[in-house]
Amino acid sequence: MTGLNLPVRVPLKPMLAKAVSGIPQPADAAGGLAYEPKWDGFRCIVSRDGGGIELSSRGERPLTRYFPELAAALLRELPARCVVDGEIVIRNGPRLDFDALTERIHPAASRIKQLAARTPASFIAFDLLALDDEALLTQPFGKRREMLTEALRGCCPPVHVTPLTLSPELAARWFEVFEGAGLDGVVAKPLAGDYQPGKRAMFKIKHERTADCVVAGFRWHKSGDGVGSLLLGLYDDGGRLHHVGVASSFPAKYRMQLTDELQPLRMTAVTGHPWADWAEWADPGGPPATPAEQAVTPAEQAATPAEQAGSGGSGEPGGPPIARMPGGQSRWTGTRDLSWEPLRPELVAEVAYDHLQSGRFRHTGQFRRWRPDRDPASCTFSQLEEPAACDLDYILGDHHPQEESAEPGSPRRHRRPQSTG
Repeated sequence: MTGLNLPVRVPLKPMLAKAVSGIPQPADAAGGLAYEPKWDGFRCIVSRDGGGIELSSRGERPLTRYFPELAAALLRELPARCVVDGEIVIRNGPRLDFDALTERIHPAASRIKQLAARTPASFIAFDLLALDDEALLTQPFGKRREMLTEALRGCCPPVHVTPLTLSPELAARWFEVFEGAGLDGVVAKPLAGDYQPGKRAMFKIKHERTADCVVAGFRWHKSGDGVGSLLLGLYDDGGRLHHVGVASSFPAKYRMQLTDELQPLRMTAVTGHPWADWAEWADPGGPPATPAEQAVTPAEQAATPAEQAGSGGSGEPGGPPIARMPGGQSRWTGTRDLSWEPLRPELVAEVAYDHLQSGRFRHTGQFRRWRPDRDPASCTFSQLEEPAACDLDYILGDHHPQEESAEPGSPRRHRRPQSTG
């Protein structure tokens, strides 16, 4: 990245969080803990130097061109020289829409302009890494947070400062309630901790549920040794089997064992398989697509959000997605081999997952056990939990449920940001 003269090297890797079970207590970290909602979007570090601004991803890749409307808003709302860590999100009514966010990464400038107007993005700020000529990486988080809220005092949508609390009890309530707006859990941050780029120096608490899914296919491991992932399905009320995600990350020894266990269910052809029409569609020599299939975007043909796929779906939390094949490629998956081996849909697996996005598992599922006692036909969407609805305005508005006492770092909105000079 060139053209920005800032006191820290940019782009830089964001500090990460390690998963823990349960809300950690303040005594678990020297100096105590602060708690924030865990947003479900694209991690982004914003670097501004006067009229120059750059948005970079978790992998230090440029995002600026994909979000021109957000870059303009950040120039308007941020201090003239700063580096801010946060999350890019898109809202759809009262909740976040990760599928719409993935659609924003598009190679065509005309499409980027169209989507910027149709699905504008917001930025949730949660850390300050530099301000003016001062690098803040070695400052404790409590100090950085105070400086962040002071620097962004008075900021206006689509730029927000994330809520924060020092109360683990309130964090536990956020964990339960905020999921209804599409948030991902809670993050706990050591108040005395410095900023460690690329290191897992924070704690994340995410939801975990289980679902009994039909195993309707698999993919070979990239090494060629054994099964790499199981393709999971759930039936809708009409009896159609939808591809809802994958379960993977099996130990090497179990990958080979799975190969033997699945062998009796392997099909030599997809004829008669619930996803046979998708397999024929993926075959260049197969029949032409139906009008309904032609209306599905390349991102909607992709595998799962866990496999960095795109959007589409019913749009209803917990509802079935539009039909998508489990082996298509998109601009997210590139040339990665997504071919799959069909299985007779007679096997049921219990899988742990965190939450759904448009009827698909948002992240890769974790295999728990086989369920030989379950009839595959009974594995429907109705078994899935749906969190109670929560409005994003309740979280980001002036009356979100923070501590009534004045906490360090509570968002206050009065000051207008610095101009570009």
